[in-house]
Parts: sequence; structure tokens; C-alpha cells
Amino acid sequence: MSQTGRSGEGRPRRAAPAGAPGSRGPATAVVEVDGIRIGGGGSLVLIGGPCAIENEKHALTTAERLATIAAERHVPFIYKSSYDKANRSSLQGYRGPGLTEGLRILRKVRATLGIPVLSDVHQVAEVEPAAEVLDVIQIPAFLCRQTDLVVAAARTGKPVNVKKGQFLAPGDMKNVVDKILSVGNRRILLTERGTSFGYHNLVVDLRGLADMRALGFPVVFDATHAVQLPGGAGDRSDGERRYVPPLARAAVAFGVDALFMEMHEDPDRTLPDGRPLSDGPNMLRIDDLPRLLQELGAIDAALRT
Repeated sequence: MSQTGRSGEGRPRRAAPAGAPGSRGPATAVVEVDGIRIGGGGSLVLIGGPCAIENEKHALTTAERLATIAAERHVPFIYKSSYDKANRSSLQGYRGPGLTEGLRILRKVRATLGIPVLSDVHQVAEVEPAAEVLDVIQIPAFLCRQTDLVVAAARTGKPVNVKKGQFLAPGDMKNVVDKILSVGNRRILLTERGTSFGYHNLVVDLRGLADMRALGFPVVFDATHAVQLPGGAGDRSDGERRYVPPLARAAVAFGVDALFMEMHEDPDRTLPDGRPLSDGPNMLRIDDLPRLLQELGAIDAALRT
């Protein structure tokens, strides 16, 4: 495995420049994640990886490939994959390897490749062990109003990425921000992932990106969950992958600070036991990432002219 730059574990990573706010709008606070600066008018950051961890080999291979693609295009990268997807539609849905094994794999990715890692927590009891491994702790959209969970994550002092609930107005995220600030943590990321629009459908209101950014913290756009059709396949969610690139382009043009995308080399394949991958229909194919990053880079650069 190549080393991509954690201090003491390979070549030092060059931090993203602060840059000028340009037409992105008022600069937000800067949240630093292992040398990567998110917000403050700086470079666009990519957060991504498979929805749920499959095994160690797949995680290492996928993380290395994504890190290489991002580095070739000078895009700071944070690897995301879930050790447990506790909010599956069906009891039979694939959830991942679980807390202990999943964190072991993420620790291996972090140490081997020198890239920061992100995963989501679902219970207060998970927060402490997760904080020993993760560079960013994520609060899932369905749990963004769970006060004890949000505060426990904030108390770790780690950056906390909170996904806006599908049921919340963008301005309601101020209450979430206040919960994190109440324990002195200002390392806050806010993620838009669409809003419920009738049954089995989400819609993205780009105005919400500005509303959340006005709270003063970096805003992330989740381009893959935004095209999810919750419960649309009966015992699992469906998705409209074809809309990921245009929505990502629109969000970057609107001025987000980071882009979140779940990605897989073959998102439509099944697991060895025959079950489909978690959120496969809305994951981006990794082969489509290089061209998309090139397009997004051009849009991001145009905002700075």
C-alpha cells in the first residue's frame, strides 16, 4: 500500500490553502481535520467511500484508489465508511461488520494509507471507542435531534459532522449547532442530504445550503443520499444514481465547502450471501469519479476568479 501522508506514517500532507471567499459568499469558520482545512473559503474537500464496510481488503483497496484519484486532482480527501448501518429498512439489510471489527478496519486504513477517516455513531456507548479511531464523528440524519448523542460526540473534542434530518428545515440546524457549542466544541460540519418530499422521495432545496452556511460553519453536500428513494424498493431504499453528478455540480457552484459521496467500484453487485450492498442504487461508481472531480474543480476554480 502506498503512503499518502499522515504525519509520522509517510509523506506529510500539504494542507489545503485558505484561499479567498470569492463568490462563495461569507467565509465560514475553518474546521481542521488532520491537516485538511474545511471552510474559510478554502479548497473544496471530498468525503467519501463505500456506504458500509465489507471487509479489510476491500476497505484498503477502495480507500487507496479513492485517495489516489483525489490526490491526482489536488482534492483533499477524507475516507468514509460505516462500521454499522443501524437504520436499515429491513431486518435483513446488510449493516456492516459492527463496532469492534469496523473500527479495527478503519484504524488499519488510517495507519496504512495516512488518510483521515469518518464514520457514524448511533448510540452514546459507541462514541468513546469511535473517538479513539475516527478523525471525524458523524451523526446520522435520523439522529440529528438526539441530544445525548450529539452532546456526547461534541464532548470528545473531535470534529462532528451532523447530517440534517430529512424532516428538518435548514434553519432548524441552529439548535443542533447550539448543542455542540454548549460543551465548547466549535469543530462543526453541517451536511445537507435532501428533504422528504412525499413518500419514497427526497428533494434538494439549494437555498438551504446558504441558510446553513449562515450559521457560520462549513457546509457539506451529500450528493448520493440526496438521490436516495427511502424505502423505494420495499425492503430497502432505492436510488437515482444518474442525478449524482448534476447535483454535485450544482452544489459546488452554489458554494459548498465539501462534497460527500458514497462510492463503490460496483455498486449494483451483491454480497457473497446474496444480499444487495447497503445504499447501492445511489452510490457513485468509482470509475465516474475522475471526470466528475475534474468538472467540480473547474467550477470551484471559476468561483475564485
